[in-house]
Amino acid sequence: MYRSHNCGELNASNINTEVTLAGWVQKSRDKGFMNWVDLRDRYGITQLIFDESRTNKTVFELAKTLGREFVIQVKGTVIEREAKNKNIPTGEIEILVSELTILNSALTPPFTIEDETDGGEDIRMKYRYLDIRRNPVKNSLLFRHKVAMEVRKYLSDLDFCEVETPYLIKSTPEGARDFVVPSRMNEGQFYALPQSPQTFKQLLMVGGMDKYFQIVKCFRDEDLRADRQPEFTQIDCEMAFVEQEDILNVFEGLTRHLLKEIKGVEVEKFPRITYDYAMKTYGNDKPDIRFGMKFGELNEFAQHKEFPVFNSAELVVGIAVPGAGNYTRKEIDGLIDWVKRPQVGASGMVYVKCNEDGTYKSSVDKFYDNDDLANWAKATEANPGDMIFVLSGPANKTRAQLSALRMELATRLGLRNPEEFAPLWVVDFPLLELDEESGRYHAMHHPFTSPKPEDMALLETEPGKVRANAYDMVLNGNEIGGGSIRIHDKATQQLMFKYLGFTEEEAKAQFGFLMDAFQFGAPPHGGLAFGLDRLVAILGGQETIRDFIAFPKNNSGRDVMIDAPAAIDDAQLKELHIKIDAI
Repeated sequence: MYRSHNCGELNASNINTEVTLAGWVQKSRDKGFMNWVDLRDRYGITQLIFDESRTNKTVFELAKTLGREFVIQVKGTVIEREAKNKNIPTGEIEILVSELTILNSALTPPFTIEDETDGGEDIRMKYRYLDIRRNPVKNSLLFRHKVAMEVRKYLSDLDFCEVETPYLIKSTPEGARDFVVPSRMNEGQFYALPQSPQTFKQLLMVGGMDKYFQIVKCFRDEDLRADRQPEFTQIDCEMAFVEQEDILNVFEGLTRHLLKEIKGVEVEKFPRITYDYAMKTYGNDKPDIRFGMKFGELNEFAQHKEFPVFNSAELVVGIAVPGAGNYTRKEIDGLIDWVKRPQVGASGMVYVKCNEDGTYKSSVDKFYDNDDLANWAKATEANPGDMIFVLSGPANKTRAQLSALRMELATRLGLRNPEEFAPLWVVDFPLLELDEESGRYHAMHHPFTSPKPEDMALLETEPGKVRANAYDMVLNGNEIGGGSIRIHDKATQQLMFKYLGFTEEEAKAQFGFLMDAFQFGAPPHGGLAFGLDRLVAILGGQETIRDFIAFPKNNSGRDVMIDAPAAIDDAQLKELHIKIDAI
């Protein structure tokens, strides 16, 4: 065997034990007559000692040739360490080496394999297999494993059955572009990689599986950002004979279980708010409720006061920033410049200082007196010493701008503690949203989401007001899961396709298999999918997901380590009946 122990388990109780270890050379310290080597594996670091007076001369000289990241095997005796290191579990001992075998030499790595490395992100992505040796990345992957195991345990204990669904499927319109795969055996035809196992999990409910889950890869060909990858992992779940309340209770329980087992945090209450309330109060449908700064709508108090900017606006809305009344003019101007950036898009911003004596000082004092500004303070729940920031313009656009400012201010003020967890449910989403360019309605979630039964009549007259039997779980300002009660009868599904602009022929071509299945006794069913990558990142206290994925893509969707995507040769193209036109 290559090792009798790993590099993280030996301690004072093992003194005088003969052991065999294997791993990578972290670093060495050659003092001439004495050579110390730190040996590393996944489990930790053990110090090796080569002593000129006690070590075989051949072994002693061979140790001097060791470089960083050499793979070695050693045999020796556990002895007490003179200079103990209380920062590591093995810090009381070291191994007096009697035998040394170099299993593989190594080039000098392009960056240091240390917790604090000198390697930039690009170089670490190119040599990801080296980056994984670093504790931050290694521990993130182990953390992900722990979360996934707790998910499997919790759901299995509730009689969920893990079922694998196909990766090579049919392209269907689900909101994002599909990745497509040409079929060699079926000329001119293509598979698609699944954006989610949506239709398959519904078919499993028709098949009587009752409770299904799967930790599964999904694929979407869309523009990327820090928290998005072209391939991502879902905890995909579906249940039969359930209503919305059943699903919320199960997956609230799962989230509570993960917070307790993984983070030692107990959360008793998961607030529930409607989509309309979320948008009106926080400006987005995934609000971070670890802090306040709720929106205060000011139209009633700010319009018709000779200030044309507000008078012409659809919405005037503000937030009170706690303790910001002492901001300097330079700090305020910096924030005004921040909201004017193209990424936010505001044309300007009004501010009001709430003085400790109950008076107010604003950038619009010419138009508003102290009583007017007191009403603004009341609407935004501002206290003495706070600062009110106000934006105006088209309602949806202005809410989005103020939401971005709210999150930026919370970050600057240290209000987004990664070790504090504030989950909630957002419910009663619109079923449909209007695409202003095409003039057509699209499903806000997907075409299989059930409308609220009490809103069905509105499909004919006011489709934009129909609420979906849908729900999202939000954690610390991130949507970590979403789902819905599904349509389970053919007539309602056909009606939904009609309002989404599908002809009967198009609906049959795209989803005929599902419509046919509904005719054979489909039970009422619904489900939810968590984004595992994002969930793990949030539980791990990080904003981005890359370090919790073993081999992530960059922002261009490229794997720079293996240089993919890449061209394929002409013979493969010919087999696939594909011709590439020069661009």
